Amino acid sequence: MNAAEFTLEALETPALTKAHLADLLFEQIGLNKRESKDMVEAFFELVANSLIEGTDVKISGFGNFQIRVKAPRPGRNPRTGEAIPIGERRVATFHASAKLKEQIHGSIDPNGAAEVEWSLGAE
Repeated sequence: MNAAEFTLEALETPALTKAHLADLLFEQIGLNKRESKDMVEAFFELVANSLIEGTDVKISGFGNFQIRVKAPRPGRNPRTGEAIPIGERRVATFHASAKLKEQIHGSIDPNGAAEVEWSLGAE
């Protein structure tokens, strides 16, 4: 099976959105619009539910999403200077894979423009 290549040269918005991902699946893979939207929603729901349950999410060649428990600490109201305790909380973190870091580093040209390529499937 050949890897499908996605090229994002210029986005209409400054961020890659779920709607844009669904459009890419529609245009470049051939799924219908409903299937594309459902697939993107299902992917993010699976990632979110795994993180909520405390399970790390590892995407080969992309990176790891992990839940980290931050210890309680003293805080301060910036307006009044009053000390306020900040309780223990869980936060999601992302660590890019070495492969993604290498691609990001290598994608910068001298003119400041960057082209992003994503491949799906076996390499």
